[in-house]
Amino acid sequence: MPTVTLSTTGQVVIPKEIRDALHWETGAELTLTAVGNGILLKATPKKRGKRLEDLIGMLQHDGPPIPIEELCKPMDYSADWEESEKRSR
Repeated sequence: MPTVTLSTTGQVVIPKEIRDALHWETGAELTLTAVGNGILLKATPKKRGKRLEDLIGMLQHDGPPIPIEELCKPMDYSADWEESEKRSR
């Protein structure tokens, strides 16, 4: 089990093998929690939220343009539904 020493400024260095195993890169944000007679050190979850502007252009279509009428016409899922019902029996 690796050990570390607390510096005079209150810093510790997390050993490279542990950083590599946890995929902690330089600049990773960590959360410290006091537990019993020690601390729990966890990576802060990355924010997954996106702004609408970030999503523009995400879905690409590599074919001829599809008319709005074609995109908006109702779909008939009855055949797929019946097949699904048969498989679930």
